[in-house]
Amino acid sequence: MGRSRYKIHEPTHPHFMSCTVLHWIPLFTRQESVKILLDSFRHLQTTDNFKLYAYVILENHLHIVAQSDDIGRCMAKFKAHTAKELIKLLQQENVKTILDQLAFYKKAHKVDREYQVWQEGIQPKLIQDDAMMRNKIAYIHNNPVKRGYVDEAHHWRYSSARDYDGITGLLTVERFW
Repeated sequence: MGRSRYKIHEPTHPHFMSCTVLHWIPLFTRQESVKILLDSFRHLQTTDNFKLYAYVILENHLHIVAQSDDIGRCMAKFKAHTAKELIKLLQQENVKTILDQLAFYKKAHKVDREYQVWQEGIQPKLIQDDAMMRNKIAYIHNNPVKRGYVDEAHHWRYSSARDYDGITGLLTVERFW
């Protein structure tokens, strides 16, 4: 995962992870930008043995519990691909204000690109037991409730809370590990 101080010691085990847009810029306020994230997760599910246990996408960050054959590599692919696609979308839509912010806040060592979308790292936390899994899933699902966006977790469209309430969600979610 490059320069991240967070290490993945068990790359095939489930981890709780967060991805945050650089400088907390609200990039996921439109369906088109969220679709890029959802499509990327779907791709990883079909090509990289990526198992998604829980997720939530908010306006400037996301949380997931997931595992794969190499979760660090999967998340690096996810962030690289989504960054490229999000920048392409912003350029097509001529969203100059956000593009200017992504260029302005870009880290100095990122000399190979004009923009930086994601903060470095994913802050992985190894899921060690059933209690921790339940705790992290509850945290993920209650994030929009805690922020006051919805009254009930399953009302948030971009979350696996729906799946856990028996409603078909937007992504395939593994409910048992």
